[in-house]
Amino acid sequence: MTALASFAFVRHVDGLRQPFERDGERHGRPAYRRTDGQVWCVWAPDLGWHCVIGDGLVTAHPVDGEGDEPEPPATVWRSFKGDRSYLYDLVPPPDPAKSA
Repeated sequence: MTALASFAFVRHVDGLRQPFERDGERHGRPAYRRTDGQVWCVWAPDLGWHCVIGDGLVTAHPVDGEGDEPEPPATVWRSFKGDRSYLYDLVPPPDPAKSA
């Protein structure tokens, strides 16, 4: 199986898209960096899939648990930073074979 090359988090409240691109590996799994360079989506043995900012602060995780999938799960994620919290859908890129 080939790991996702990219995906986007789409915020429920307003449709804001935050694109991520594959950027190396962490703990033997693909790592993804938000295209503005501020946030990483990674997997760790003790946390499962999560998003983290540069200083190590965890800012999001899947609502349905940490997950041990080989890629970030395409499910609802909750972000949190300070007093703000939002729900996002992790949306993989469209399958070109299905649009042909």
